[in-house]
Amino acid sequence: MSDIDVAVVEQVAETVVLDELWPLYRTVFEDFDDLDTWRHQVWDRHSARPGFRLALARTHGRLIGFGYGYTGEHGQWWTDSAATVLHPDVASDWLGGHFELVSIGVAESARGASVGRRLLTALTDGLSHHRWVLMTSSDPEDPARRLYRSSGWAVIGPGFSADRIIMGRSWPAR
Repeated sequence: MSDIDVAVVEQVAETVVLDELWPLYRTVFEDFDDLDTWRHQVWDRHSARPGFRLALARTHGRLIGFGYGYTGEHGQWWTDSAATVLHPDVASDWLGGHFELVSIGVAESARGASVGRRLLTALTDGLSHHRWVLMTSSDPEDPARRLYRSSGWAVIGPGFSADRIIMGRSWPAR
């Protein structure tokens, strides 16, 4: 899959969300059954946050991957929840004003072609945030976790359940 184009945007057209992003999101994550619930509980809130960035990967005009994040702050559900599971010193150092990588999703047909790596690189290129955080699988062999580890991310604490961990990356890298 050599003909992959990755673009980063701060706003996305409604037709892209409805016709491309939602169907791919649903296929990859399978955590929401309907568009309205996903929009209300996740997308509309996240895409309105300061620092929102969305990376879209396409081949021959077809969406094959996406990744997005925004500036995480105290008072947001994820940041406040992470503060309860991380060691207080870690939470103090890492949370608030950080770039929160929310999701990277790649179509099954495009996995193994470095689409996730290209999305991650594009999404974080040029960020002014000094700390980046995300939550992922606690399984060290999970492809997403391997991607993050190989890109300079490290485990900074437990996640919200036994099968999750929180990873961070300091930028510039120390």
